[in-house]
Amino acid sequence: MAYGCPTLKLFSGRAIPAVGLGTYAPRENEEDVIQAVKTAVRCGYRHIDCAAIYRNERAVGHALKELFVEGIIQREDIFVTSKLWNTCHQPDLVQPSLKKTLEDLGLKYLDLYLMHWPLGYKEGGDFLPVDENGKVLFSDVDYLETWGAMEDCVDLGLVKHIGCSNFNSKQLQRLLDEGRIQPAVNQFEVNCYLTNRKLIEYCKSKNILPVAYGPLGTPGKNGSVNLLKDSVLVQIGQKYNKSSAQVALRFLIQQDIAVIPKSVTPARIEENFQVYDFKLTEEEMAQLFSLNRNFRNYREEIALDHKYYPFYEDF
Repeated sequence: MAYGCPTLKLFSGRAIPAVGLGTYAPRENEEDVIQAVKTAVRCGYRHIDCAAIYRNERAVGHALKELFVEGIIQREDIFVTSKLWNTCHQPDLVQPSLKKTLEDLGLKYLDLYLMHWPLGYKEGGDFLPVDENGKVLFSDVDYLETWGAMEDCVDLGLVKHIGCSNFNSKQLQRLLDEGRIQPAVNQFEVNCYLTNRKLIEYCKSKNILPVAYGPLGTPGKNGSVNLLKDSVLVQIGQKYNKSSAQVALRFLIQQDIAVIPKSVTPARIEENFQVYDFKLTEEEMAQLFSLNRNFRNYREEIALDHKYYPFYEDF
């Protein structure tokens, strides 16, 4: 399928647009999300990344419906990803969760459905079930059982591809060894301060496409420094008349990593897509690799005691 924008290949041979819009927006209202999706598509984005836990899939669906009605795009022109949340790992909950996502998005199928984490939380109505002491309640469902239910969703035509998010190499290898359908992608945190080279190399060796979330860093989260103010990115950006964000995204794209930067600001959404008209030199790539601090913003630390916590030291 031709999306009219640069793409990468999944193991099936199908294309996935290399730059997508991340829709994680905890502080924005639904109208912000609607406008962000519409702005992105009009700028040329053809990849929208969603998740049940973002609690805004109805807003994304509203935007897509308007774009379809206006004739800006048709369903086959857009690649839509969503994710199964941790409270729905029990196999009999997987299909209903996916169908709820499809209902909210107003779609008949997803292009890609990810297991958000290999961790199961106690099943029920709350996204984050806790006990009287505020401790998260776990489910001991084996993620391999969850994967089997996701494979069934492929068979039913509810989703074209399935994949993982926040899995380490050992967990991915187990799915490859014991599953029926291989993961199409692994989505995890990657940026200049967290280059994650071992996991990226592993994924590529298994024909699993790496997809980077947090590609611009997350200023202010966990006391992090602002990646986009790093002097190396600033100086390289000045050479090409590009922003630090564009340099950070280009760094990943040149490694054949798909990226899903998040923004609701129209100018930044457009800027984040303008990353194909320049190319970093080998020396500049090396400079950017040297910035690695192994600094991780997203750790799901509330689940450190879970038996399937993806310890990244194992990459």
